[in-house]
Amino acid sequence: MNKSGLIDALSKKENLTEKKAIDLINLIFSGFTEELKKDGRIEIRGFGSFMVRRYDAYTGRNPKTGRNIKVSPKKLPFFKVGKELKERVDGKK
Repeated sequence: MNKSGLIDALSKKENLTEKKAIDLINLIFSGFTEELKKDGRIEIRGFGSFMVRRYDAYTGRNPKTGRNIKVSPKKLPFFKVGKELKERVDGKK
């Protein structure tokens, strides 16, 4: 499912206009983004949690040229699946 599929499903299930569904989805995504920008953590019980992981700088290798390159330190979003979601996908619940 992509973002437009999510918007369609939300508007049909909750009997919302497409505009209201778009606004709601954008509000949720922007809230998640802002929280992660502040190095916050988002936990949705039964689903999983989002957090930011920090990676130190390191020396990598360009696979095309074989030259060593410096990779800067970075922060990346990370998702950890919740126990209930794991069990539902696996068919145990």
